[in-house]
Amino acid sequence: MKITDVNSLKSAPNPHQVDARKAYESPHAVAVVITLQPGESLKKHITPVDVFFYVLEGTGIIEIGGERATTGKDCLIESPARIPHRWINESNGIFRVLVVKVPKPTEETKLL
Repeated sequence: MKITDVNSLKSAPNPHQVDARKAYESPHAVAVVITLQPGESLKKHITPVDVFFYVLEGTGIIEIGGERATTGKDCLIESPARIPHRWINESNGIFRVLVVKVPKPTEETKLL
């Protein structure tokens, strides 16, 4: 059994310049915990694989394709491959989301 304390992981450098900690990686999938401080957001981007998001803490705005919605803790959001998407934290608190990419990408994410 392997147990990972996500808080003890170091944030990896990323093009979004936000706190992103890789919590899980296998040949089949990858999971990252992203924390957005108030006013932070991800740049709009496209991933080469399907992604699902699980909101761990706070309230954030998700944009996928032409849709935009506010979502909060314990919501699961599906984002199909190659559709532009991003997260925005317009709240006064921390926003934390688990990002799971399945299958594990073999191409890089493309910023728009």
